[in-house]
Amino acid sequence: MSAGFDILTLFPGMFQAYLGESIMKRASQRGLLDVKVYNTRDYAGDKHRIVDDYPYGGGAGMVLKIDPLYRAVHSIKSDGNERLSVLLSPQGALFNQGKAETLAKEERRVLFICGRYEGIDERVKELLVDEEISIGDYVMTGGELAALVIIDSVARLLPGVLGDEDSAREESFTGGLLDYPHYTRPPEFMGVRVPDVLLSGNHREIARYRRKEALRRTLQRRPGLLEKAALSREDCTIIDELCSEDTEMMRKWRRRNEPDTCC
Repeated sequence: MSAGFDILTLFPGMFQAYLGESIMKRASQRGLLDVKVYNTRDYAGDKHRIVDDYPYGGGAGMVLKIDPLYRAVHSIKSDGNERLSVLLSPQGALFNQGKAETLAKEERRVLFICGRYEGIDERVKELLVDEEISIGDYVMTGGELAALVIIDSVARLLPGVLGDEDSAREESFTGGLLDYPHYTRPPEFMGVRVPDVLLSGNHREIARYRRKEALRRTLQRRPGLLEKAALSREDCTIIDELCSEDTEMMRKWRRRNEPDTCC
């Protein structure tokens, strides 16, 4: 299983450093990840390679033109491969782990259109785009970093990309919860010890400790995630324990659930 991405951007050099290092580089070398970057200016159609213009109706900033983007998308698609065209935009659906998993299973190549400047001609959305994706409720100077965020998140879900296949299954959000705390050597540093259970060798107790800490962190920091998480009866027992240990945590939980029941 592999994934293919095409990126249409005004700044192709932004992708070289990140994609040429670490996990992304190894995934590309092993044929698990294929990323092609295209410069929007190559499709401008004039000697000055102009891709933006002043907005109709006035206003600050410049707007990316429809015609260079139209030529670029159709040129990229001319190789015969099916593509899912995605505009990276603050107006898009919020990217999350579920969307990463969906894209990891996508059989088509994914074409990311990276916006810049004040905005992008609305006809791009109408004529060229299958969907819009946002990585968060904040403003950035362009879609390049958003494209890298999504590619990184999707690539690590592909079989063979990570050194340990359990890593992708166990990390944050995969099960709807935040991650549990991690420790390595030394067992004590500046008076802070690794929890004894992790040194015990009792794998059943270690698994329960990790699940409890994941539930604790989620309740403390992102309690809303639990509304969509698949909770087992054991999870409910653990949540009851956590609530009995911490009255503030109990209030957070009971604001979202019936007072006398976990699930």
